[in-house]
Amino acid sequence: MNFPKSLLPTLATAVLLSCAVSDLRAADDAAWLTQQGTLIFHDAFEREEDGNLAKAIGNGWNSATADRVPQIKMADLDQGILKVASASKEAGHAAHIHHEAGFTDGGVIVRFRFPGESKDESLQLGFVDRETKGIHAGHLCYAMLYRSNLVLADYKTGVMDLAIRARRQPYLDRKEPLPADLEALLKTKQISLPWKSDDEWHELVLVTEGDEMRLTIDGKPVASHRSEGFAHPMKRWFSFLIPSTVWIDDVKIYRVR
Repeated sequence: MNFPKSLLPTLATAVLLSCAVSDLRAADDAAWLTQQGTLIFHDAFEREEDGNLAKAIGNGWNSATADRVPQIKMADLDQGILKVASASKEAGHAAHIHHEAGFTDGGVIVRFRFPGESKDESLQLGFVDRETKGIHAGHLCYAMLYRSNLVLADYKTGVMDLAIRARRQPYLDRKEPLPADLEALLKTKQISLPWKSDDEWHELVLVTEGDEMRLTIDGKPVASHRSEGFAHPMKRWFSFLIPSTVWIDDVKIYRVR
């Protein structure tokens, strides 16, 4: 497989961390989803929103944060684009927009853009199961794209595990280093790789298969990680967490198993 020179450092880092894409099929996870999976949801956002509240986006989308600031429009449907401008300060939380999913193995194909309206633009997307106890808000696993790096994280057995969260929080509050054993454990739950964003449109594919999560951007595999939380048997929701501004043009959710 031939990769552009610009991707080689990122891929080499992933290999060194034992997080490289481990299967040739991962080079085309979009094909894996479309050929082996079932399309269970699609939205191209070709409509107008209905107000500012939790269900204003329509087509089954819901917001866990919109009703906190009903006077502020955080989601604007404009010419087939979902334009999110989070009122994170006013709501006390990044915009949390989600839709029912429902799979063990599968994933999403998302067309997105950072519009360049804020220097702090980022995009967090992944999977949630509010019916599982012992996890804060049901957060299972996420990919996080920032301006200069990206992260794949197992939250279920990492920072959102309630026992781990309770042990970790006092150290964060006191701005103290975590105990060595806790720090070592949490390092196994995620990877962080260099990635430089821009203000162009991109297609992102995020999949979970067994205990592996894989991320592809514009047809190029950029990150993969294995952790037990990725194998959670039911990803009930697909979720966006957006602290600033992001534009979303198209979302497809697939179930493989």
